[in-house]
Amino acid sequence: RAFLKIQDGCNRFCTYCIIPTSRGRSRSKPLADIQKELDSIAEKGYKEVVLVGINLSSYGKDIGEKFTDAVKLACETKGIERVRLGSLEPDHITDEVIEELAKLPNFCPQFHISLQSGCDNTLKRMNRHYTADEYFSLCKKLRSSFEDATITTDIMVGFSLESDEDFEESLEFTKKIGFEKVHVFPYSVRTGTRAEKLPQLEKQVKEKRAKIMTEVTEEIRQNFLKSQIGKTVDVLVETTNKNGLYEGYTKNYTPVLVNCTEDVCSKIIKVKITSVEGDYCIGEV
Repeated sequence: RAFLKIQDGCNRFCTYCIIPTSRGRSRSKPLADIQKELDSIAEKGYKEVVLVGINLSSYGKDIGEKFTDAVKLACETKGIERVRLGSLEPDHITDEVIEELAKLPNFCPQFHISLQSGCDNTLKRMNRHYTADEYFSLCKKLRSSFEDATITTDIMVGFSLESDEDFEESLEFTKKIGFEKVHVFPYSVRTGTRAEKLPQLEKQVKEKRAKIMTEVTEEIRQNFLKSQIGKTVDVLVETTNKNGLYEGYTKNYTPVLVNCTEDVCSKIIKVKITSVEGDYCIGEV
């Protein structure tokens, strides 16, 4: 798996984030330069490329291109068998974007869409550009448009002025979506941001909420992994673990361990999921 950065900077000015100041405004890499790097990646034998950026889905707005132009370029590059995306902003994923991505056979249907909070009051204080209902609607569209789609996210707890009611609303929204994986983290102040001047919650409150949110999302994660048992999937094998098992990912980024008598690193193999151990599905060739 190779990572290709196609965008840097951000124009969003979320109240908790210093990136627009530290990294500057959004800037996109020209398509011609992206193609050169894609060709180099393919020549080196990589099977999958992950397009990444600070605000990836804003790609192209400054150079007269579309975000999907870069994705199509990667999907059409000879030798690249899978194309995956880094973190996305929900309000950039329009119906047109979904329609175009759904036409690409080697596009991986795993969407990491930054949520931050499932509470509208908190989202407004964060200066996020969507509501919880709009986010929910997007998730429904993605799951109906892509077979075996998974949705992963980041959730911040304990943001400035987050009440018990706000946290509970965010927790219930998380359950409603049923994310396949969640990165939970307590809010920490960044010097120079607007949120720095807002009243802050005590550290133990933030840590308690992070623990609760993590426990809930981990249970949902385990239920998802168990739902994969019995399925036959394509796994791109990347490495071996300390027990000698081969480790890789499906198109929707389900981690799989498999025992194999031959070296299958860097190959895409058919695997039947038989069980779950920890954060991995266990499979057999």
